[in-house]
Amino acid sequence: MPAQASAEPSEQPRRTPFLVYRDQIGAPSEIEFLRRQYIGFTRLEPSWIGRVLLPQAGRVGERRLRLGGPGLSGSLRRLLFRHWQVVPPIDLPLLAPVLHAQFARGGALALPLARSLGSRLVVTLHGGDIGKEKNWHGTMLARRWPEVVDQAGAIVCVSTAVAEIALRRSVPQAKLVVLPIGVEVPAQMPPPPAALSYHLFVGRFVEKKGVSVLADAIRILRAAGDGTRLVCVGDGHQRPVLEAVARELPGVELTGWLPQSEVQRLMASASSVLVPSIVAPDGDTEGLPSVVPEAMAQGCPVIGSAEGGIAEAVRNGVSGLLVPPGDPASLAGAMAQMTEQPELRNRLGQGAFAEVTRRLNARAQSAALEDLLLRFC
Repeated sequence: MPAQASAEPSEQPRRTPFLVYRDQIGAPSEIEFLRRQYIGFTRLEPSWIGRVLLPQAGRVGERRLRLGGPGLSGSLRRLLFRHWQVVPPIDLPLLAPVLHAQFARGGALALPLARSLGSRLVVTLHGGDIGKEKNWHGTMLARRWPEVVDQAGAIVCVSTAVAEIALRRSVPQAKLVVLPIGVEVPAQMPPPPAALSYHLFVGRFVEKKGVSVLADAIRILRAAGDGTRLVCVGDGHQRPVLEAVARELPGVELTGWLPQSEVQRLMASASSVLVPSIVAPDGDTEGLPSVVPEAMAQGCPVIGSAEGGIAEAVRNGVSGLLVPPGDPASLAGAMAQMTEQPELRNRLGQGAFAEVTRRLNARAQSAALEDLLLRFC
């Protein structure tokens, strides 16, 4: 007789613990794309560690540890760790064979921690962290970077454009891995909007996001009689630029940061998601802005700059429209084209959903990252 299946549920295999270092855990602009890097893990268990736990730190993962502990003594330990590489006592129930550091500076800060724990270091670079010139002159990152490159088992880049910058920062080709961060893709594409009533911008209000380019593009559209609304989600030091536009022109709305579910709802109904990024004068640059795959997953086409990770993710005329960076007239023209041609918006939205499903599914990208980290366990 065949053996009967046991009624007892099978035990889930124990996952190997590893550490994720982010110096400040829980920044609103980072939470979603950092969380998604680990959603497909089945064999490794992340524990987050850093010097600062921000109010929303719990959204990145269940296990979090603040280096140094509480009180004045904790502050002193964190100071010693940051400036003199003195690693504070850490209460870890199990050894962590791998330490995955987020951003270049995170890799430099995590280097002594990895050495102290005997963990292999892997660093993910996101764009501005490796591109900003000010990061490489007389800084802690500049001093420690040669050791980071030497000690790291791999240096992961979120786009080919970031990898090209890393090569210029003395990272050997053999250590570079290009692995874009994906997005959770719905089982079905959201239905296209019944009417196209607004464009959407989501992100930090900083120079590299093309805030001034966006402001000039809206002025061009209003001068041409186009009153399509612009909804801006986010915040940052260039907020006054957009506030001035909102006072000057009708139909410009600044919402601040919104929950991810609300952002997704706005994306699904938008004429387009605008990503007019530029390379800032200080070298600050995009890797692959998380808003790009997020918009594509909602069936919303991106109008973005034809450079870096944006151009790697968006196929012009297939899943969105690409315009020259720093060119507000071209951006305005593409925005008008999208609202004047609903069939174009819907066709590009379908193409965007197909592309993100095929190439930027977060679970597949996350599983690839897990495979990479397991090589060093």
